[in-house]
Amino acid sequence: MTTITYHVGEHDGGFGYRLGDVWSETYPDHDSALAAAKSAAQRQHIEGRDAEISYQFADGRWQTEHADGGDRPDTEVLDDEEGSGDGRP
Repeated sequence: MTTITYHVGEHDGGFGYRLGDVWSETYPDHDSALAAAKSAAQRQHIEGRDAEISYQFADGRWQTEHADGGDRPDTEVLDDEEGSGDGRP
């Protein structure tokens, strides 16, 4: 089974989470970004309907593929700020 990893860290003057090279919106504080990342990871486990999805690569190319609504990945959230010396656990 595929595992996807959300990373939480500083982003665009605040905090955000990313999957690969794609960042979320910017949140005002670390805890908000971490909660949003955990929510996004949890939603990955919800089965849905089969669908055709399209997304854009960093180089501007578009990809379209079939997504099986029952094929859900394992998820994890890594806090890139953890252990950064700023008092966070």
